[in-house]
Amino acid sequence: MDAYSCKGWHMNLSPHFTLEEFTFSDTASRHGINNDAPLEVVANLKRTANGLERVRQLLNSNAIRVSSGYRCKALNEAVKGQKDSQHVKGQAVDFTSPYGNPIQIVRAIKNSGIEFDQLICEFNAWVHISFSDNPRRQVLVIDKNGTRNFV
Repeated sequence: MDAYSCKGWHMNLSPHFTLEEFTFSDTASRHGINNDAPLEVVANLKRTANGLERVRQLLNSNAIRVSSGYRCKALNEAVKGQKDSQHVKGQAVDFTSPYGNPIQIVRAIKNSGIEFDQLICEFNAWVHISFSDNPRRQVLVIDKNGTRNFV
């Protein structure tokens, strides 16, 4: 076990989410980027996973497929993520679910009592959600026309 990261640990962050699925990245594998989560990020990853548990429950317990969770700075640069991305802090995750398309999922979460920071329908392909100490409940859509409020 590495003293500075959770490398080699099998860790459940919550009942349905593991550290492995929050740190796995095809891009990191292809580029030889070490995307192990530093220990100081794990608390944020646990909060994010617990937020996703509430989302999963809202979505009639449908599975949630995490496509991007934690990103180290090198991985975030490789995927051209925002420099101040909450993914780097372990506070954000991109996902899909058989519950419905991203618009349906965003609408369901927006209309729920779930406390989130940002909720974004990205290119109608996946949902981005983040959790923080000061949740803004900001709901956006990003597509070929840019970024705007979700209605």
